[in-house]
Order: sequence, then structure tokens, then C-alpha cells
Amino acid sequence: MEEKKSFWKKPGVQTVLTSLICILFGLIAGYIVLLIINPGGAGEAIKTIILNFLTKPTSRAQIKALGNTMVKTAPLLMCALSVCFAYKVGLFNIGAAGQYEVGACACLALALIFKAPWWVCMIGAAAAGALLGLICGALKAYRNVNEVISGIMLNWIFLYATNTVLGKVKETSSPYTESITAINKKAMLPTMGMENLFAGNRNVTIAIIFSILTAVIVWVVLDKTKFGYELKATGYNKDAAKYAGMKEKRNIIVTLVIAGAIAGLGASFMYQSGYMRWETSASSVPAMGFNGIAATFLGGLNPIGTIFASFFIQSITDGGSMIDRMIYPSQVSDLISGIIIYLSGFVLFFKMLMNKPHHKKEKNEKKAGGETK
Repeated sequence: MEEKKSFWKKPGVQTVLTSLICILFGLIAGYIVLLIINPGGAGEAIKTIILNFLTKPTSRAQIKALGNTMVKTAPLLMCALSVCFAYKVGLFNIGAAGQYEVGACACLALALIFKAPWWVCMIGAAAAGALLGLICGALKAYRNVNEVISGIMLNWIFLYATNTVLGKVKETSSPYTESITAINKKAMLPTMGMENLFAGNRNVTIAIIFSILTAVIVWVVLDKTKFGYELKATGYNKDAAKYAGMKEKRNIIVTLVIAGAIAGLGASFMYQSGYMRWETSASSVPAMGFNGIAATFLGGLNPIGTIFASFFIQSITDGGSMIDRMIYPSQVSDLISGIIIYLSGFVLFFKMLMNKPHHKKEKNEKKAGGETK
């Protein structure tokens, strides 16, 4: 009995359970909305959202659709890791969307204007994201400007800056940038034969492997190194970290620089796969950065858990785009994601409810032990 009790009290087990509770409630809420809109096809619609690629008619089509979901999961995971890394150090990197934008700007400009190879475009995207993180971090460290405020403002400033720069390489007949595949094939990320695993889907690249490796590296840095300990200590208590001899201003800046580089790389993984092109008339900040918030909280603020959470969020998003648009809006999947984010804020509450029976039992046992004595 003691062994069973200790298992349910493990933080990792409780994090998984609370994440599943958030997912369940989110799906139930989405289903209720579908029922309100049109009860006749609500069951089929929620099934499509959940199963996504598995609803395709043939196994080849399913594998190819899975490949598309994986292509979009890689940049989402990078944005989620960017938010996760900063949050572990006590910072809320809502500017991940802006860092993603400048990463897209840098890699596409290098690819289409300067005809650079893929690895140069990748480095450029990471450097651009890091630079934006540096601005946000410096404002926080030296002027105590809240990173949420500066991040939101920079998101919009660099959205239009990116539109302006990439307007030089847009197609004449559309608002989209020119195709990397047509203009500069050497800027495409290598596939390393991965397309053979996904029914010839050439958009599947090494980005998937790189994003998972990044998650592992972030986990190791934060939990297994002195550097990560110093960063987290600064996040817990900036004044105490300073008293202990840590350079708290430097740690804040370094954190947002690293977070920015990760988000910038995410844009490289998306646009250098050839799956998507930048729309130079875009008037809203890319959802990828904000979806990253959902993925990292659903993953229990754990880099490894974020891998699975990112895939789930992207899968239901893709599933939402496959429901009958004549009856239901595809944004139902965004609603589900939003509810999951909201519920993720109650993770500590859910954990408290889980621990309540154990605490009560322990209290009774201590009381009984005291009476026996």
C-alpha cells in the first residue's frame, strides 16, 4: 500500500494526470460547442478533431498527413521550448511570436535575396531571434520593463518590419514570398531520407530531429547543470541570487537571448521545409508563438513533456481544419486549445485535490499514533 501511495504522489505522475484532465475537459467543452452549432454531425466532427490523420481513407494518405502534422509540430515545439525555458527562469516570454517572426524574416531573406545555403539561413534565424530576445532582456534587466509588455509591443513592430523586408521577395501575383524550392533549393533543409518514412512527403526534414534534440538539451541544461541552476535561482529570487554572487542582470539577458534563438530556429524549421511561405500582407501575429504557450503549460512546464503536448496541440489543430466547414468553424480546435491553456492554470489546484486524501490519511495516522503512545 505504501508503494502505491508513493507512486501517485510522484510529481511526474501528477503532472501527466493533470494534463490528461485538462485535455479531457477541453475536448468535452469543444464537443458541447459542436452540439450547440449542429448536433447532427457533432460526434463525427469531434472524432475528426481527435483522430486527425487517422481519418484519411488509405494508409498512405494517413502517413503523408502524419508527416504534415510532424512538419508543423517541429516549429511549435521550438516556440513551446522558448516559452518553457524562460518560464523556468521566472520570465514569461510572450515575445516568442515576435522572435519567430524575425527568424522567418532572416532565414527567408538570406535564402531568397542572398541565396545562402540552409545552414547559414538557420544560423541567421537563430541570431535574429536571439537579438530580439536581447532587446527584451536588456529592457527587463536595466530598466525593469516587464517582458510581457515589451514582448507584445515588439511582436507587432516586427510583424510589419518583416512584411516590409520580405515584400522585396514576394510574388507579383500574390502576397506570398517566392518559393524557396524554385529560387534556391540549397536553402531547403535536408530530408536525410526521412521522406521515405512518410510516403514521399518531402516537407519532412531534419527539423523534426533537431527540435526533439533541442528539447533534450534544454532539459539537461536546466536540470543537470550549474548554469541552469544559476538561471533558475535568479528566477526564484533575483535579490537572493545577487546576494549569493550571481550576476542576475546577465542571467535575465542570457535567458531571453537563448529563448529568442530557440523561437527563431522554429521559424527556420517551418519556412525552410517548403511547407509554408510568408504572407507579406499579414495583419496578425503568427499563432505559432501563442500556441507554444499552450503546449508548454500542457506539457507541465517540462521540456520532455512539451514534445508530446506540442504534437497533441498541432494534431487537434490539423484535425479542426478537416471538419465540415459548411457546418462548423475550424476554429473549434483553437477553442479547445484555449480551454486547455486556461485549465492548465489550475494545475496546482488539481494536484492539491490529488494530494488531499493522502494528507488526510497521514494526519489521521499521526493522530492515531499519538493516541497509542
